[in-house]
Amino acid sequence: MVPALRYLVGACGRARGGFAGGFLGCGSASGRPRPLCGGGRSASTSSFDIVIVGGGIVGLASARALILRHPSLSIGVLEKEKDLAVHQTGHNSGVIHSGIYYKPESLKAKLCVQGAALLYEYCQQKGISYKQCGKLIVAVEQEEIPRLQALYERGLQNGIQGLRLIQQEDIKKKEPYCRGLMAIDCPHTGIVDYRQVALSFAQDFQEAGGSVLTNFEVKDIEMAKESPSRSIDGMQYPIVIKNTKGEEIRCQYVVTCAGLYSDRISELSGCTPDPRIVPFRGDYLLLKPEKCYLVKGNIYPVPDSRFPFLGVHFTPRMDGSIWLGPNAVLAFKREGYRPFDFSATDVMDIIINSGLIKLASQNFSYGVTEMYKACFLGATVKYLQKFIPEITVSDILRGPAGVRAQALDRDGNLVEDFVFDAGVGNIGNRVLHVRNAPSPAATSSLAISGMIADEVQQRFEL
Repeated sequence: MVPALRYLVGACGRARGGFAGGFLGCGSASGRPRPLCGGGRSASTSSFDIVIVGGGIVGLASARALILRHPSLSIGVLEKEKDLAVHQTGHNSGVIHSGIYYKPESLKAKLCVQGAALLYEYCQQKGISYKQCGKLIVAVEQEEIPRLQALYERGLQNGIQGLRLIQQEDIKKKEPYCRGLMAIDCPHTGIVDYRQVALSFAQDFQEAGGSVLTNFEVKDIEMAKESPSRSIDGMQYPIVIKNTKGEEIRCQYVVTCAGLYSDRISELSGCTPDPRIVPFRGDYLLLKPEKCYLVKGNIYPVPDSRFPFLGVHFTPRMDGSIWLGPNAVLAFKREGYRPFDFSATDVMDIIINSGLIKLASQNFSYGVTEMYKACFLGATVKYLQKFIPEITVSDILRGPAGVRAQALDRDGNLVEDFVFDAGVGNIGNRVLHVRNAPSPAATSSLAISGMIADEVQQRFEL
């Protein structure tokens, strides 16, 4: 085996077979491997009952939920990077959302409200730092007030506790430097480091006996070709997962939570290309440290219901910094965190196989505005000054970026619901693809993982 393939196995790891790898023991929430767990054993494993493809927060939460429900099963997680949770999980704003934005009675609303409560409880139990700093959704123009009031009613229908509609004087009490006509006060919104949460999920999974392989980029998922001797592995573990180095893992069942590559991974088992993942990059600005006093909690604009993006907002971080953003522009690479990151394959895929052209034609002015703000700092600052007039161009720096996996159908419609898929033939009976776990998936991760575990249990009759 190539030395670069890192293998993490839990103290009670029950993976089977002859796949040699470097044993790191149970990972800690800090991201550094801990010493070998008690009863350490060699990581010579190639067969599992269930394999989860994808080491982001949804994949890790799902792996944790499955092994806690089915402790007798051997379960493994495959991640293509050398570390866990480095893409969408590690590149978001860190906000714990309350669930105010989503249609009442919808799955997104229920999972967000439930997920936020579970997340706060989990962080308390595990000693993970978070801040329940609240959020103001601020109307700065008269025409936004009816939308704000409708959003407030939606929040009440979703059962969000502590919501208040407040006027200018109360806005000043909460955010002294913020200007607004009216706002919704959401006291239960918070912030957390989601990568730390994801790594804690991984630690729980490993300590329960789960195994994690990093540097394992999945290239193919297929049914085992039965050998003349009818090998036991071929019958008991009929699915073969191959990586880009030619190495193999065998298993009985597969669950994929592949984020930015969920459509391509789904096609490996015969699924249709739709919905296609279109990557949108979100660039953040940073408020200079000496100006961070201007913002106390989250400050959001009144959202435009035509788009899934919540608009440029002010977000405090766990390290004390303030992020401003993000915008939403097309990324020319699925993991393109910089403006000039480019992949010809990804671009052609977006143009030819997705409904992007239709989406762009329907929302041309919005797209142009977002591109303009991405290029010219002054344009973004002018927008931010609607909320905090004291901010100037000299107060901000360019910051990090994230890439969102936005599912899009061929008609140019944004897919905002959960999408599960399987495939065709015998392999379709043994695979569950989580093709779309829409925002706010990080907030909802514990609730989503319960739903995925239910789906796995039902489909695979565990």
